[in-house]
Amino acid sequence: MEAIIIGAGLAGSEAALQLAKRGIKVKLYEMRPEVSTGAHKTGDCAEFVCSNSLGAADTTNASGLLKKEMELLGGELIKIAFKNSVPAGNALAIDREGFSKQVTEKILENPNITLIKEEIKEIPSMPAIIASGPLTSAELAEDIKKFTNSEHLYFFDAIAPIIEAESINFDIAFHLNRYDKGEAAYINCPMNKEQYEKFYEILTTAPRIELKEFEKNAKFFESCLPVEVLASRGKDTLRFGPMKPVGLVDPRTEEENYAVVQLRQDNSAKTLYNIVGFQTNLKWGSQKELIHSIPGLENASIVRYGVMHRNTFINSPKLLNPTLQTRERQDLFFAGQLTGTEGYTESIASGLLAGINMARFLKGEELLTLPTTTILGALTHYITNPEHDKFQPINSNWGILDKIELPKKERKNKKLKAELLSQRSIEYLKGISV
Repeated sequence: MEAIIIGAGLAGSEAALQLAKRGIKVKLYEMRPEVSTGAHKTGDCAEFVCSNSLGAADTTNASGLLKKEMELLGGELIKIAFKNSVPAGNALAIDREGFSKQVTEKILENPNITLIKEEIKEIPSMPAIIASGPLTSAELAEDIKKFTNSEHLYFFDAIAPIIEAESINFDIAFHLNRYDKGEAAYINCPMNKEQYEKFYEILTTAPRIELKEFEKNAKFFESCLPVEVLASRGKDTLRFGPMKPVGLVDPRTEEENYAVVQLRQDNSAKTLYNIVGFQTNLKWGSQKELIHSIPGLENASIVRYGVMHRNTFINSPKLLNPTLQTRERQDLFFAGQLTGTEGYTESIASGLLAGINMARFLKGEELLTLPTTTILGALTHYITNPEHDKFQPINSNWGILDKIELPKKERKNKKLKAELLSQRSIEYLKGISV
């Protein structure tokens, strides 16, 4: 038995490992580095492009529960992610280079997987999982368009800048987690009102990189908005968003600042930090001016500027079953962000499910359809719900799960609700065989 997987990103790599451990021979195709996406930097498998964070790790958060579900389902990349974690408070952030290298090594060492560095331009006629990602090459995207008989939908994704830690001025910046929880994993750059207003003026008047003609009617995904788009919504929007000072009292002054810029560790060596919530499409000269206007970053060495790119996704509600199998071809599956699952954790999880189900299909077994009492089940049901008229990408959240009844006096207890939702999912998954 053999299957093809197109794309060795997060979803494709996970799917390949799932198939391989079930005895299926896999040809895993990856066009990088021979063909560039414009956003990736290496040819390694499972490269993180934007942030290095997979979101919350605690199961009282929907993203954290999804990680636990992947562990219970035998996920491979989630184990590697935890092995390559770097401090990030309650979130799971990784050393992106170390993570990708370990995933690549695991794939190359697997006798059931053949990694082929070649661009695939058409949907294969044999059993296949398409996990080519939101930056799918033009020719393959055109063939997918023909197969689906529909136009692609798309949104725009932006990448945050990365700076060298040794260039940060710690006479101004300080280490602290919000509300001083756990080991201080974030670097914080405080601002008073005057400094914030200067920063805001630079941001809102800075020139942006010109979009191509086909990109003019840009749609943005709400959880990954460029910082300049957020700023355009009002002068205080950033102060209630990525620059909120709440819970970040400077231990040296014991004062809460007007606004705070946070930086998150980007590699295990602690030499690189990305600026949290600063995805941007500003021209590089403007980015430099803006970053250097932040107290503590006045001499920051920028190793990667922010960029914005178009992300493509299919109209999954019209094309896929909750198993991620296409309705038109039983031997064809889609996985990853191409399906409209937004986020790194979600991408890996969809690859996990697609890999399990492709193996089951090839062995003549019943495909796994997870219930909407689990985050992964709810997510796949949401993106494949044929009643969607205006489908947009979504990430894991409590709102897509089946509701749980609480006594009237406990209905506003969010922590209790999250604990019960998590418990329900975990108990179900512990009782099934994959």
